[in-house]
Amino acid sequence: MAQELIQTQKQEQKLQQRLSAQQMLQVRLLEMPLTELEESINVELDDNPALETMSLDDAMSDERDGMNIGEIETFEQQTEREEREDALENALSNIGRDDEMPESYAQDFYQNAEYEEMVYGDTISFYDKLKEQMGELDLNETQRDVMEYLIGSLDDDGYLRKDLGEISDDLAIKHYIDVSEKEIEEVLKQLQLFDPAGIGARSLQECLLLQVERKPVSWIRTQMKRIITHHFDEFIKKHWHKIQDSLDLTSEQVKTLQEEIHRLNPKPGASLGETEGRNLQQITPDFIVDTNDDGTVTFYLNRGNIPELKISPSFADMVSTYKNNRDGMSRQEKEALLYAKEKVDKAQGFIDAVKQRRHTLYITMKAIIDWQYRFFQDGDEADLKPMILKDIAERTGLDISTVSRVSNVKYAQTRWGTFPLRFFFSDSYTTEGGEELSTRKIKLALKDIIENEDKQKPLSDEALTVLMREKGFPIARRTVAKYREQMGFAVARLRKV
Repeated sequence: MAQELIQTQKQEQKLQQRLSAQQMLQVRLLEMPLTELEESINVELDDNPALETMSLDDAMSDERDGMNIGEIETFEQQTEREEREDALENALSNIGRDDEMPESYAQDFYQNAEYEEMVYGDTISFYDKLKEQMGELDLNETQRDVMEYLIGSLDDDGYLRKDLGEISDDLAIKHYIDVSEKEIEEVLKQLQLFDPAGIGARSLQECLLLQVERKPVSWIRTQMKRIITHHFDEFIKKHWHKIQDSLDLTSEQVKTLQEEIHRLNPKPGASLGETEGRNLQQITPDFIVDTNDDGTVTFYLNRGNIPELKISPSFADMVSTYKNNRDGMSRQEKEALLYAKEKVDKAQGFIDAVKQRRHTLYITMKAIIDWQYRFFQDGDEADLKPMILKDIAERTGLDISTVSRVSNVKYAQTRWGTFPLRFFFSDSYTTEGGEELSTRKIKLALKDIIENEDKQKPLSDEALTVLMREKGFPIARRTVAKYREQMGFAVARLRKV
């Protein structure tokens, strides 16, 4: 049977939403943590000669609504201006041969919407952070000298590789400090209580044990300690089947223990000696929240090293001049106009995007503080109310995706500590009576019960449900089991010590 090809046309209407280049730029800047934004601004300043930093006098003038302030141009400002003007002249003279300015080297990175979650460092070295923690201890003069020596002896991974006898001899010969190995070990034990966990360990085994000791009492902690203490050789050789047989564990229990042990950090001092840049032990908060003694809460955005930006006067004057004298322009002059206009438009778009980011961060954080005001007053995690992205989106008028971007990899420094913004978000649980409870508050109450139970007679999920109801949390047994598992607590028979 012959087949016939028939060509038809059909008209249909589709609704598509496309982001403009300016909107994409705003999204990129919004997702960036503070340190990365500083780098992006520096890159843009290098790439676009039409973008300049605003001098202190310019910034003051801008803040005072145009009040005339005599501007005194320093030598550095004059040099920067002349370099900008030279860059403009060179770029204009190369029009036709070198039209395109190089794109930012960070473009490839920005194309990836899923940012790696990183903690960004400040300019204080890890060594100084340990010295700060040392200042909180009540040490005599000799102990302080020994502590400083131990901190200075840590290697790049945060380990103390020197023998205590060697340290004792070194202190006596070079520093005229007469201390025994036992006295040095007592000071070392105090150092090992510093953050990050595992610092000051003399071996990998001790490093892991120091971290396990800080975990809440549970069946998992007990088993991890047994593995690292009594089966360390099998552990480093990955002979998990031997460990499983020795401790009489199920395959699922072994998998859970493997996951928990893999979360330990074998190199707690990996950034020791790094004085600036990214530092996994430090963070740079985007928000600074202040809680006064009278209970009032205020906040401001951390500006870091971000300068105020403006359009280069040279480029602005050029665009204005050419616009007013278009008639009789040569081709080269028209090309210069297009080049200058393109750079000015790009610079203005970048400035607007930075301002938009600042506004979005401000209204989002204000809404979070208004919602969780009680927590910012007293720092009690139990006072965190149920709050999801949709709640903040409705209060601010922003899109949920925008609130999500603000909440990602951004931190707030408060009187009670520094927290990721996601910390303030929590789902709710609705009881049979229609009461809405914060899941975080429920988990805290459940955790408190489990950690304070009789370890010889751990509580079953049914017993936990009864106690939770007595505490004012009327939740179902299956909910107790779910939250218990989410917090890493095993069933009752496995919690028995």
